[in-house]
Amino acid sequence: MQKKIILTHEGLSKLQDELEMLKTVKRREIAEKIKVALSFGDLTENSEYDEAKNEQGIVEARISEIETALMNAERLDAESLTTEEVQIGNKIKIKNLDKGNILDLQLVGSKEVDMKAGKISDESPIGKACMGHKKGDVVEAEAPAGTVKYEILEISK
Repeated sequence: MQKKIILTHEGLSKLQDELEMLKTVKRREIAEKIKVALSFGDLTENSEYDEAKNEQGIVEARISEIETALMNAERLDAESLTTEEVQIGNKIKIKNLDKGNILDLQLVGSKEVDMKAGKISDESPIGKACMGHKKGDVVEAEAPAGTVKYEILEISK
């Protein structure tokens, strides 16, 4: 049994859009590359053909991965989100109690992680530590450098 994948509305749309692009645009591009490479003749020393077939394998694997994720996806209902305690979909502001820096993060499912955008997984050390806790709670996250303490300053939708 596959694990349910929790996705926000935005995350679900992004995966559906990527799947559509891969199935239409990318597949067509690769088919054209293979056609051109085949026109060069002998396949035994045809690097263009090998590259195109390799790219095709990568794209087909990604298509399969997205289709599996979508089959096992559970869309997060933004209306049901509360700010009582941290849950997937919430935005949080936390303070590193050792260094004093403040982080603005959003907890998302593992398929939506985007560190640059501040989206962390509920399965990450910080995400796991914060899940289920309330504003004002101090949580401990296991990091490679050791345990780090964070105070939850804000929880929002």
